[in-house]
Amino acid sequence: MALLAACVFLLTTLGCRKLLSGYAEGESARLSSWEREGNVAGQERFLFDDLGGLNTHTMDSHALPWKVVAASLVLWDTAEQQRTAPRTVGEILGDFGFIAPHTIANWAGARAQPEFDRPLGLVGGQVTRGVPPVSIEVVNLGCASCHAGVTYDATGAPRPQVWLGLPNTSLDLDRYTRGVFEALRFALQDPPRLLREVDRLFPEITSRERVSLERYVVPRSTRRIAQLDELGAPTVFPGGSPGVTNGVGALKSELGLLDPKVRADEFGFTSIPDLAHRSLRSSLLVDGAYAPRGRERFVEILAAELAPERAEILAPIAAFFTVPTMGVAPGEVPAAVESMVEILEFLADYEPPAFPGPIDLVAAERGSSTYAARCAECHGRYSPGVEDVRLLSFPNRLSPQEEMGTDPLRWQAIDRALVDAIDTSKYGGHLAATTTGGYVGTLLSGVWATAPYLHNGSVPTLWHVLFPQARPERFEVGGHALDFRYVGVALAREVEGTLRYDAAYRPWSTPQIYDTTQPGRSNRGHEKEFVELSVAERLELIEYLKLL
Repeated sequence: MALLAACVFLLTTLGCRKLLSGYAEGESARLSSWEREGNVAGQERFLFDDLGGLNTHTMDSHALPWKVVAASLVLWDTAEQQRTAPRTVGEILGDFGFIAPHTIANWAGARAQPEFDRPLGLVGGQVTRGVPPVSIEVVNLGCASCHAGVTYDATGAPRPQVWLGLPNTSLDLDRYTRGVFEALRFALQDPPRLLREVDRLFPEITSRERVSLERYVVPRSTRRIAQLDELGAPTVFPGGSPGVTNGVGALKSELGLLDPKVRADEFGFTSIPDLAHRSLRSSLLVDGAYAPRGRERFVEILAAELAPERAEILAPIAAFFTVPTMGVAPGEVPAAVESMVEILEFLADYEPPAFPGPIDLVAAERGSSTYAARCAECHGRYSPGVEDVRLLSFPNRLSPQEEMGTDPLRWQAIDRALVDAIDTSKYGGHLAATTTGGYVGTLLSGVWATAPYLHNGSVPTLWHVLFPQARPERFEVGGHALDFRYVGVALAREVEGTLRYDAAYRPWSTPQIYDTTQPGRSNRGHEKEFVELSVAERLELIEYLKLL
């Protein structure tokens, strides 16, 4: 599920409810074709369910007219980079961290692996209406955009074989939003040329959609771009960086808590998590702000005693994530709950891939003792030893700000005004929201694949987590290789105070500089836990964490 994929996309372009003279809804083209073939499993929904995100309401905030956006990106990229030949749309979106997978490594079931006509996680279908006759192919983010990540080979190099449930630690929704904005602004200066590029890229386009784009999408997009130019940015809040999103800013925008004409200081950044063992969470979000109504918010859950109806309990909360990530209206969220139950049932059996590099099992054995004594209280209790390590229980323990000392802007962003807005929304009765004043210790399953670390993605490797005095102020992230020794973003050199990739390495997406001096991005905190550990004990702990 696209937990916290948080960016309000710029096409508030259409004023689509007026455009279509009423409500119109589409459906995922890929999922609907599978549904006609027979039962659809949770993994298919995880990949292709639109969860109510393809309609005239979401087109006022998040969903994009695919053919116009794709053609604009190609024209803009060709001109901006002075290319002699245009790149494909998939190659351009790859710069922003979207993945065009060759295969899915953990695909299950009898159905053949899907082929992708657009990058992973961009779910699309036709939104149509009879009067006036309108048809527009629309895309929105799906679960897999944030929660399907690349795997790594035996050298630590990324490969386009994705694993459903891993975080996409290179997805840069902020750059994507700005890129689409710049592309549309460029292409809309010459609408005839833009429409010719649509015809070139999509020769199968129907006359009805071609007319819809020319009469409605292009002129309304032109007016909206002019409005956004007055704001000076395509969104009213900062969106994040590779692998880091701003779901709180997006939710506040959707619930009308941000002035659409003023850039807001909303820095509630969170890194995208791995989805293993989410059913052991008694509350959701990094601060535990959401919990099922009538249940304890911070309580230990044992894996052996997990209730069989756990998916039904958490689905109403997970479905609410479609509001900030897809622009679904709160009153429409209940329609997505049934699909979310199937997705959570799929994730109940999900396990992250094994660490692809070498592990010193002797050191890891010693590290397991250190983990049990120093880490399990917050991060969960695992089976003893280093063979077939399994999570036995998760404490769901809230660590208050004064205890952890990590950047507070994320939990502070869940303020009283937001809680009240959730409670009074048309979906407020389905979950209990509150302010908490701290962060819940994260699940560490698949932790080796989730760099950068801490709740805001401010620390590039596990080594830097355990050696806090060495944490860099600035480092590259995005499209990175995996460092087997330090475990995390592979950084080989320092240039002008910034840790960067090896000069010979060619990242698969465009890296960005993470600057820990900026608001919401501090890399301090979670330090005193390691003060009494020797260097050897810290390195042994890293070896053990590779096994989780």
